[in-house]
Amino acid sequence: MPTPAVAAAREILTGLHALMARRGSPQAKLDHVVDLIAGALQSEVCSIYLMSDNLLELYATHGLRKEAVHVTRLALGEGLVGTIAREARILNLAEAAEHPEFVYRPETGEEHFHSFAGVPIIQRENVIGVLSVQHSDPRGYEDVEIEALQTVAMVLSELIASARLVDLTRRGANSDTGAVRVAGLKLVSGMARGIAVFHQPRVIVHQTVAEDTEAERTRVYAAFRKMREQIENMTREAEFGTIGEHQEILETYKMFAYDEGWSRRINEAIDSGLTAEAAIERVQQRTRARMRDIDDPLLKERMHDLDDLANRLLRIVSGRMGTAAQTGLAKDTVLIARNLGPAELLEYDRRRLKAVILEEGSLTAHVTIVARAMGVPVVGRLSDIRHVASEGDTVLVDGDLGTVVVRPTRSLTNQFENRMATSQRRRAEFAAIRNLPPLTKDGTRITLMVNAGLADDAAQIAITGADGIGLFRTEFQFLIAATLPGRESQQRLYKSVLDGAGDKPVVFRTLDIGGDKALPYLQDHRDESENPAMGWRALRLSLERSTLMKAQARALIEAAGGRTLRVMFPMVSEPWEYEEARALFEAQLAWARDAKRRLPDKIEYGAMLEVPSLAEMLDILLPRLDFLSIGTNDLTQFLFAADRADPRLAARYDWLSPAILRFLARVAAQCNAAGVTVRLCGEMGGRPLEALALIGIGIEHFSITPAAVGPVKAMVRSIDAPAIRAKMTELLARPPRNMRKSIGDWAKKHQVAID
Repeated sequence: MPTPAVAAAREILTGLHALMARRGSPQAKLDHVVDLIAGALQSEVCSIYLMSDNLLELYATHGLRKEAVHVTRLALGEGLVGTIAREARILNLAEAAEHPEFVYRPETGEEHFHSFAGVPIIQRENVIGVLSVQHSDPRGYEDVEIEALQTVAMVLSELIASARLVDLTRRGANSDTGAVRVAGLKLVSGMARGIAVFHQPRVIVHQTVAEDTEAERTRVYAAFRKMREQIENMTREAEFGTIGEHQEILETYKMFAYDEGWSRRINEAIDSGLTAEAAIERVQQRTRARMRDIDDPLLKERMHDLDDLANRLLRIVSGRMGTAAQTGLAKDTVLIARNLGPAELLEYDRRRLKAVILEEGSLTAHVTIVARAMGVPVVGRLSDIRHVASEGDTVLVDGDLGTVVVRPTRSLTNQFENRMATSQRRRAEFAAIRNLPPLTKDGTRITLMVNAGLADDAAQIAITGADGIGLFRTEFQFLIAATLPGRESQQRLYKSVLDGAGDKPVVFRTLDIGGDKALPYLQDHRDESENPAMGWRALRLSLERSTLMKAQARALIEAAGGRTLRVMFPMVSEPWEYEEARALFEAQLAWARDAKRRLPDKIEYGAMLEVPSLAEMLDILLPRLDFLSIGTNDLTQFLFAADRADPRLAARYDWLSPAILRFLARVAAQCNAAGVTVRLCGEMGGRPLEALALIGIGIEHFSITPAAVGPVKAMVRSIDAPAIRAKMTELLARPPRNMRKSIGDWAKKHQVAID
């Protein structure tokens, strides 16, 4: 037997269904609606307020004075109705006048009524009105009555939208509360403006009233089964990882997926006459309303997980499981997601994708690495962003500061655009010197190459005026693939990069996978480590899984036929590792020669110095090297025992620390004395002030992000190399308390372009 709330809601929905099909003006229909609701809920007053010109206007009432209709207006936050609209929350009061936001409007004649209950009318996640009831007796409304009101409000939203009683192109009350500024974790620098688009778009419920209740229940049961199957698969396949917060999320997902209370509430909503989609959204709206009243951060996070799972269930039941990439981007877009895989990111139109916002995300995540290569700004760790922003909102993303502004005011937009204009002017200045060589004032030639990892990144050489690709990360192809890339596909990629680079050099780094770059199709129980960056990864893994490295060696050798092949091995910690890797390549070269394959004209071998121990063995290694590349990202965190992904240690990860500069100076001196080219790869070399210091300690070859080539070249062309060398010798002999400030002060005094 249905509950009183279900029976009342069903009675109202049946009447509303008939009313919506009947001819008549929208006003006449609303007048009938309030009479219908008042009768079914045995309420003395029922009123509907709708948004009009950013004010809540009384559109229809049963029980209040009719002359107040279209006369009484309330601002957002004004009175009880305005509070409901502004905060998208429910109010249930035994004595309305005792509420601090109560406002008396004499034209309504509501002084005779004590109790009050109101719920927001929501359309496309925005409050477009308020439905309220009142009684003369001071009493609180029961939960069943509030649930009936919520159900009716959902169907009312459809009636209001179809009758075009409100302008849905305007922002609703819930998002008209002004600009929202949130701070997160800087992942990829850059500034962008665009329209908010969810990676997994929210489903807009168009039909709320069910034709066949049992058919809707069957659909929900099927969706629950599919959702639970997906969650189980996620757990088995470790889609979100196997440790830490991701595992907690999965466990919470499982808890809610099998929660009988949640499924029961959805079933009750269907019993009241709602479609499966409307029932899920109705329960979801109640969850969101409860979230606003929760102060406990842990409990609030769990409610967010339930909201996220409800979105998944809604997508399943509606058959809309695709991502926004599959439907295409119509405008400049800021993509919002809980998290993203690199392959998912690459599905988006790079002409329209301006920035990415993640609820999670980290500096070393695969998607961060790929986004940086694509030049797409990313801000992460914004846990509430999907509850702050709505589809279509204007969003300003500042990857340099790690901030996001949703629904910016005109003033905020102007400030942002002024900063972007300044940035664009700087880019124009850099473009003007693109074809000029990076020569210092005294004529010292500095080599500026770019880091790359995608097939079309070779185009960045011409765009930036770079000297070539100093680091091609071959693991990108593996990170974005669902299965292990074969030798042929690897060969095609490497050849296309060499073709795109033309006569400019390309340095291929062999696979740096494993550890924090674990691949699902290459999992090993031994891969689990408390310190993955220092674990079984890069060359260590490749030497153990020699078939993997042999396939890559053959692919590189054949792709470079008739050209110079430059290859370097990552994370070499001792000379014998380099020797084994080089011997493996030489063996594959012999195989290619015997197989009559076209061979490279020459092979240059290099090693990456990322592990500090290798610096103590350079006297043994350098005679066997054609070049040495210093990977400052890993090297610095190993030197300082400071995880670069941990924001708490950011202040201890300074590239202008005397310790790192002295270390690099010794390495550069050894390489220069041995006649071996030393190149610096990593973000350190892409910052003008840091690059200035590096030139001062004897490093003249850099491989940096494409966006950094212009600023660093401008700096190079503004300095005198002997002068900065003399200054760095002085500073390192007697390090000042603040090395960064000392170098910066010198640069300003000598008018070096470091801004």
